[in-house]
Amino acid sequence: MNHRPLESSIPPGSRVSELLAGASFHDSWSITSNAVGLSALEQFMLAAKRTPRWIEICMQARNLAGRLVGLKNLGTLSAIESGKPASAYQPGDRVGIFTVFENTFDEALIGDRDKHLNVVLSIHRKDGIEAHSTVITVTTVVHVKNALGRLYMLPVKPMHRLIAPAVLSHLGRRSHAA
Repeated sequence: MNHRPLESSIPPGSRVSELLAGASFHDSWSITSNAVGLSALEQFMLAAKRTPRWIEICMQARNLAGRLVGLKNLGTLSAIESGKPASAYQPGDRVGIFTVFENTFDEALIGDRDKHLNVVLSIHRKDGIEAHSTVITVTTVVHVKNALGRLYMLPVKPMHRLIAPAVLSHLGRRSHAA
């Protein structure tokens, strides 16, 4: 079983593929999880709650620096509301730092839209090849709208290659209750 995130392709049939035209940045990372009973959004929530501390520090630094140039404070990735089931999230609801755009069992589209850029994450799940396994793929698509968005993405692109797999890695480490 793949216990480490690997850079991958967008899953066939993923709704996020419709958003690739004109994207300034996109990538996909996949990992195999044995938490087969969890929805796509539950998988994201599980991973986000276990965000490594160094990523939370990066988010806090981003929020402080961003305030100087007019970016909104996103908070931290692990700030997921306790007690609200993933199935209760509807389009427009906030899940951590993101807004829910779509939420089905097999795929959730979440992200943020502002005057500088649009970001959409797809969390996609499909049954794995091995028994009792699920492949989770997180795809990020960014559309930059202006010069500030382009400037913002300069440090974000290389950091994203570290952050995305670090957050996703927690799904492949151990058994999770469904």
